[in-house]
Amino acid sequence: MLPKIVTYNVNGIKARLERLVEYLNEQKPDIVCLQELKSSDETLPLKEIEAAGYGGVWHGQKGFNGVAVLARGAQPIERQKGLAGDPEDEHSRYVECEIGDLIVASIYLPNGNPQPGPKFDFKLKWMERLADRARDLLAEERTVVLAGDYNVIPNDDDVFSVRAMAEDALMQPESRQRYRSLVAQGWTDALRTRFPAGGVWTFWDYQAGAWQRDAGFRIDHLLLSPIAADRMTGAGVDKDYRGREKASDHAPTWVTLR
Repeated sequence: MLPKIVTYNVNGIKARLERLVEYLNEQKPDIVCLQELKSSDETLPLKEIEAAGYGGVWHGQKGFNGVAVLARGAQPIERQKGLAGDPEDEHSRYVECEIGDLIVASIYLPNGNPQPGPKFDFKLKWMERLADRARDLLAEERTVVLAGDYNVIPNDDDVFSVRAMAEDALMQPESRQRYRSLVAQGWTDALRTRFPAGGVWTFWDYQAGAWQRDAGFRIDHLLLSPIAADRMTGAGVDKDYRGREKASDHAPTWVTLR
């Protein structure tokens, strides 16, 4: 079996627990990076996740944010929680772990709306801090996967309608420029490599019948270090899970490595 590494913004782990456990049982991914847990560490449904066969490193936060890395039949080893560079940042948005020979980070990048404004400024600064950490990880010359909800639509063909999203923080030139400069360090955007023509969505809003109209966009990304990219055998989106009852507005997005 090829290792399957998944990024999945669950949009509230307690609200979506049934869907998450269903996904773990049906797909049996090897590593799952979760975002938007919206739960403090004290109230996480650990028993149910462990019963599905997964160990985890959790970085929760009451009510919003929150990230985790799960491993099937293993316990990830925590390397780092949070990013350096802003002592006042108390958001739970980054956790980095080691699983076997892999280094995996789960990332929940700030949304940045409304823009312009302080939330957008925070997003851009956070992206710069992420780039600093990513540079250090590349220097380790290991198999590294930076997986998560980046809240960036990198290209015009990554969205159902450029016009509809033109004013959104996810598509501003500054957001895109920082994403591109991150990738340009030497990372491979797994989904982009697999689908170079675009048109692949990972998120569909709950509003305005977006799912029914397939009016989505791509904001969940898996960035691979050069050694990880050499091992890549496939990438995709488990889109069907977005259509299930009480589903997250994101679909699980994955890469397989040999």
